[in-house]
Amino acid sequence: MPIQQQIEQLYQADPSALNRQEAGTAFTEFKQLLNTGKIRAAENLNGEWRVNHWVKKGILLGFRIGSLVDVSINDQFRFFDKDTFPLKKITLDDGIRQVPGGSSIREGSFVARGVVCMPPMYINVGAYVDEGTMIDSHALVGSCAQIGKRVHLSAAAQIGGVLEPVGALPVIIEDDVFIGGNCGVYEGTLVQKGAVLGSGVILTGGTQVFDILNERVLKKAGEQPLVIPENAVVVPGTRPLNQPWAQQQNLHVSTPVIIKYRDEKTSASTALEESLR
Repeated sequence: MPIQQQIEQLYQADPSALNRQEAGTAFTEFKQLLNTGKIRAAENLNGEWRVNHWVKKGILLGFRIGSLVDVSINDQFRFFDKDTFPLKKITLDDGIRQVPGGSSIREGSFVARGVVCMPPMYINVGAYVDEGTMIDSHALVGSCAQIGKRVHLSAAAQIGGVLEPVGALPVIIEDDVFIGGNCGVYEGTLVQKGAVLGSGVILTGGTQVFDILNERVLKKAGEQPLVIPENAVVVPGTRPLNQPWAQQQNLHVSTPVIIKYRDEKTSASTALEESLR
């Protein structure tokens, strides 16, 4: 039986009647496919991102059948987690640079050759991190988040994945994107190729992004995610509140602003510097 069909059946089964040995065997095969990038929580098909619902179900199945075990290093470093999701086993042959200092990569994630992991950072289950990406200190790649090639996740960047609901599109960062320090990208946001997020930009499913060059407001529409267009340079901005009392107090709320679009010859750092002058 194909692994997708096995996962679908096991996920739908009554947990109290679940054959743990059968489920464990199927989950081990499933997790190895995740580890090697042969399956992923979302993928780009003909230019459109699609959720692989069954992959998310498989990850949830792993939590369901797992048992809490002691995974402590010693008496001073005590840890307890599900036995179905230990840390990912990485060797020198994997070609990943994981610098010493408290970083963790959970099994069930794919991390390609040439990825650089600066401590401390964390990659959660179901994440996909492609070649040449830099994950800087205190950065998080959340469950099922999809990170493209040559992405730079600066210090303290938070890329929140989406595991539940099963049908929700996870956060997707396409190739050659630059994410500045202390940025947060959450709730199914899609950041397209070459975009630049200046330090402190926060994007969620409820965020409105003001594109001042094209005089438009970008936002999530129904099941479609918030999309940051290719090569957009986004910086933190503000807009005034309309309520009379708020106006009296001169109150504003933060809002991301697309202040320019970079071309292929403009580096991310140059684009940011020019936009902030």
